[in-house]
Amino acid sequence: MLDIYLVCILVVGVSPEAARSGMTLQERVDRAADGERILVAPGVYGSIRIDRAITLIGQGNAILDAGGRGDVIEVTAADVTIRGFTIRGTGKSLDRENAGIVVTAPRVTLERNRLEDVLFGIYLKQAPNSVIRGNEIGAMDLPVPRRGDGIRLWESPDCLIEDNRIRGSRDTVMWFSDRVTLRHNHVSEGRYGMHFMYSDDNLLEKNVLVENSVGAFLMYSKNLTLRGNIFARNRGPSGFGVGLKDMDGLLAEDNLFVGNRVGLHLDNSPSAVGIRHRIQRNTFGYNDVGIAFMPAVTGNDFIENAVLDNLEQLAILGRGKLQGNDFAQNGRGNYWSDYQGFDLDRDGIGDLEYRAEDVFENLIDREPLLRIFMFSPSQYAINAAARAFPIVAPRSKIVDPAPLMKPPRVASIDSSRARATDSGRITEIAFGLLATGLIGLLAMAPSRIERTLLQAVRRNSRD
Repeated sequence: MLDIYLVCILVVGVSPEAARSGMTLQERVDRAADGERILVAPGVYGSIRIDRAITLIGQGNAILDAGGRGDVIEVTAADVTIRGFTIRGTGKSLDRENAGIVVTAPRVTLERNRLEDVLFGIYLKQAPNSVIRGNEIGAMDLPVPRRGDGIRLWESPDCLIEDNRIRGSRDTVMWFSDRVTLRHNHVSEGRYGMHFMYSDDNLLEKNVLVENSVGAFLMYSKNLTLRGNIFARNRGPSGFGVGLKDMDGLLAEDNLFVGNRVGLHLDNSPSAVGIRHRIQRNTFGYNDVGIAFMPAVTGNDFIENAVLDNLEQLAILGRGKLQGNDFAQNGRGNYWSDYQGFDLDRDGIGDLEYRAEDVFENLIDREPLLRIFMFSPSQYAINAAARAFPIVAPRSKIVDPAPLMKPPRVASIDSSRARATDSGRITEIAFGLLATGLIGLLAMAPSRIERTLLQAVRRNSRD
């Protein structure tokens, strides 16, 4: 008799209380009244469907396992809360979009769940005003293109996504979802850490997007704010910390871009006439390229940013002259670590304008394969010839008329665990490495300095 009781609990997926009454978890859900709170005891349960406004709470090690078939949890009722479960074992069908949790109703709260061995993690379809908070989301052990998205929103406006840790999934996607706030999330080892398509008035604040192919790609959307985020070591084929494509209305402030292939990439952004983007108080440090423009990009204002020892501070990716972008306002420009001017009146502004100009960089912007010769004798010979013979002088990519002599202090950057990390301190660490004069630090390769920066961020963000 005891053996049968244990089989009911561990195999069939019945709690001790329900085992005595003969009910499965699905039957308990089906018999619940709206507003009822169901406590689920430790054990392994199957997939469930929730069609009423209940709160489902996992106690201890309560596991929902679909056994490799379909979705684990399907929510079709509004005002549902699911908390405290381990959710695993979806099917592997990309065309059916098998997911750990699928929601097709408004005002659903999903918090403090652990999702593992799932194709898609959490999928909101026309589920406005929902909350996804404090979840750990993993992925199936599949090639990245075969994985699903850690979180996907489809036509789900006014949602809050915060304090989640997402690792190894394909993307975190917002499609046709306006007024979404993403705050204190940590996304790593995926394709697009965050991906926006046709989603307006969204806020990305104090997220950590690290070691993805692309940190965040913002496309075909309006009025997005990026504030206090960390974009680090995103080094896939594109390797953008942030990529902009046909974006209209961007405010990017107090972000840290470090160790990416390209810190910030701009393509036809803004695309509408009369729109200007404001990019202020960000740190672009130790990237292969700090900021990259397509040649026709206009309408961007860069103010009080620190552009710090990137292999190439600024790139124009193609032929053409970059114009219509401003690099100073109200007598204040940006800090450039390769600025060679001076400040005789000690007002903190360089007395000479900063010009981003380098013959070899002009060549590699047009012919990227020439990057193989960076730091070779060929590069130094070409630049020496340009200095000696002004007839081949480089064209200026941009001019900053009021370069800063010191990097600006910026607002705090929080990690995904909401522990404060002062990005001003991070910037000071970086400049301290350059300014101390210690031989060992000055001899570091940029990649080692960049790792030191990241380690400082991680130390300061631990609980």
